[in-house]
Amino acid sequence: MSALAASKLRPSHFDVRQNPHYGSVILLRALRAFAVETDADVADFKVASPGAQSIALQLSTCINQPLEATLCAPVEKPSRSKQEHLRRLVIGKQQWSKPLPDGAKRQGFQGWHERGYLPHCDKPGLVQFITFRLCDSMPVSRRGEWEHLLATSLRRNAPRSSALREQRIKLEEYLDRSLGKCFLRDPRIAALTESALRHHHGQSFQLLAWVIMPNHVHALIEVGQTPLSKIVQNWKSIVAVAANKLLGRTGRFWQPEYWDRFMRDEEQRRKAIRYIESNPVKAKLCRIPEDWPFSSARYRDPQTRELRLPQ
Repeated sequence: MSALAASKLRPSHFDVRQNPHYGSVILLRALRAFAVETDADVADFKVASPGAQSIALQLSTCINQPLEATLCAPVEKPSRSKQEHLRRLVIGKQQWSKPLPDGAKRQGFQGWHERGYLPHCDKPGLVQFITFRLCDSMPVSRRGEWEHLLATSLRRNAPRSSALREQRIKLEEYLDRSLGKCFLRDPRIAALTESALRHHHGQSFQLLAWVIMPNHVHALIEVGQTPLSKIVQNWKSIVAVAANKLLGRTGRFWQPEYWDRFMRDEEQRRKAIRYIESNPVKAKLCRIPEDWPFSSARYRDPQTRELRLPQ
């Protein structure tokens, strides 16, 4: 059984009640196989079902090692720093995921990598949820406020992955307050941004959903043969030059970084589309998603929910 097959294990497959010590070791190995490949949250697992020994056999098969080797493999010590934790996390994901083909590497894809704060996966064919924001969307004058929100999510006794998810939710809620100058509220700039997003649709990527908010952009795309970093950089460069000219300003327009998360399955993809297109409603900018003038919602077929972009 491959690492991909191991990723099909579900929370209902685990039971550590019969032998807590023996089961804990096996559960650790099996959860690592599952979580690394699927980017899952270990906190979502509950003890249940067939028994630790069956999990040991499944796991030892999937990694092509005898049961004794699985049980006796050393458990790594906790990371000494966030950066070290991130480095080990990325190395683990690289080991368990399918290697990046040489052709993809030559095109600039990086596979599993880190950009200083979170692991990222950049491979051809992935469906990616992307957020990028204006340079003043989190104003320096309000930095203490949003840093407090982030710190609060990390002080609780929760796994790191849960804390990071809570951080992301809090940051998105903060963005929806439309702080900063909100240049994207200008219909000219919003239309320019939407045009940039759609320009290479069907070539470098498939655009599945998007929304232009007053101070940030969400997009869901299926990556083709162009690395995600190049796609986002192209969008941001085109818009920044043209928008600064329209506004009669100079200087930085976007924050240098962007957030990305790949979709593991169709359900997550549907949820991402719903989240993106409902964002203006959640932020109380319109009554229904279709009312927002700079979103994919207005192009979605009401019966099939397919995107019908004009030619």
